[in-house]
Amino acid sequence: MGLFEKELLQPGRLKKFCFKNYHEEPLFLVAKALQKPENYCVVTLVPDQRMAFGGTEEPCAIANLMSIGKLGKKENIAHSKALFEKITAELGISPSRMYITFQDEPSSNVGYQGTTFYEIFGG
Repeated sequence: MGLFEKELLQPGRLKKFCFKNYHEEPLFLVAKALQKPENYCVVTLVPDQRMAFGGTEEPCAIANLMSIGKLGKKENIAHSKALFEKITAELGISPSRMYITFQDEPSSNVGYQGTTFYEIFGG
């Protein structure tokens, strides 16, 4: 099990946050929320980024959730709630200092194993 340590610059001090099992916990959360097998899900965490949000460099984040289906007005509210809760609990980032964008892609726009999911799913 890995331990992801992210150092975030706060005014006047350096603070360290940990996300235990960084590659398993978020992946499981996303797979469960989207009702998809984990082998069709990818989670990328990029540490040590200089970011400003709302005019300050206090801890903040940006996320993009791309999926073939399982996104929509009601679903995105549930996804947002689950992701914000996990990120706030694990990384200490306030929900008021993060955006999540939702991107519903057609299966023909996502490549995998030398083809697209349109071909894999049979259209």
